[in-house]
Amino acid sequence: MLDGRSLVKRTAGLRLWLSAGWIAALVIGAVFAPWIAPQDPLMQDLFTSRLPPFWMDGAEPGYWLGTDSLGRDVLSRILYGGRVALIVALIAGTATALIGATLGLIAGYFRGWADMVISRLVDIWMAFPPVLFAILLIAVMGTGLTSVVVAIIVIDWTRFARVVRAEAMAQGAMDYVASAQVAGRGRMSTLLTEILPNVLSTIAVLLTLEMGIAVIVEAILSFVNLSVSTDDPTWGGMIAEGRLSIHQAWWVLVFPLVALFLTVLSFSQLGEGLKDRFDPVLN
Repeated sequence: MLDGRSLVKRTAGLRLWLSAGWIAALVIGAVFAPWIAPQDPLMQDLFTSRLPPFWMDGAEPGYWLGTDSLGRDVLSRILYGGRVALIVALIAGTATALIGATLGLIAGYFRGWADMVISRLVDIWMAFPPVLFAILLIAVMGTGLTSVVVAIIVIDWTRFARVVRAEAMAQGAMDYVASAQVAGRGRMSTLLTEILPNVLSTIAVLLTLEMGIAVIVEAILSFVNLSVSTDDPTWGGMIAEGRLSIHQAWWVLVFPLVALFLTVLSFSQLGEGLKDRFDPVLN
């Protein structure tokens, strides 16, 4: 019979495999979309508008998840929309982690005036509602994928800065840091060779969670037509369109919504699984 610790470890492992499996499938679908997608995602044909999925009466071969009101293939648009979601998640998440973690390490280890300045900046930044702040930034910069990525970076670096700062402070009080300083290592060398390796697991967990948040933010912005061009397929744009025809063609709304839900859930569960895997109490 499994004890509590073994059960938690097995559950964490299952979460890791399931979430990593969905993300891997999404990456494969996005990268190979030109070869996997059954139709051109931008091709319109009013004669094939609102075709149902393949298992329903009235479906036609080649349109596995049906079509929207303009006759565009839903599955192809989901695959190409996954490209946009993953690009935003990867670029925005990585850049946010680099900026926020760097400032958090500086504030948590060096303390003093550096900590005071960075902490006050974080407090001021977090006083703004994030979604409204993103919409304001994009209204100023203009729509486009670059604007979406910049908006996410500008908003979410504070999440990394606060958590990494606290972790750096805790690690800085450890005996191994004092031993390194007694041995004659400089403060920057100690930070890079002693503190940083011990907070990488925290940064990795935050990075996966941030990628899920980036996907949500991009979907929200594309839902209100503040992301990429309205001609390009995005999950948020598909959800906005499907909302208008939910009674006539529910699949236009449901399938991109399911893809968005599973992607965000997978990033979240991947982060939780990594946290449990790296937790020294459970290992």
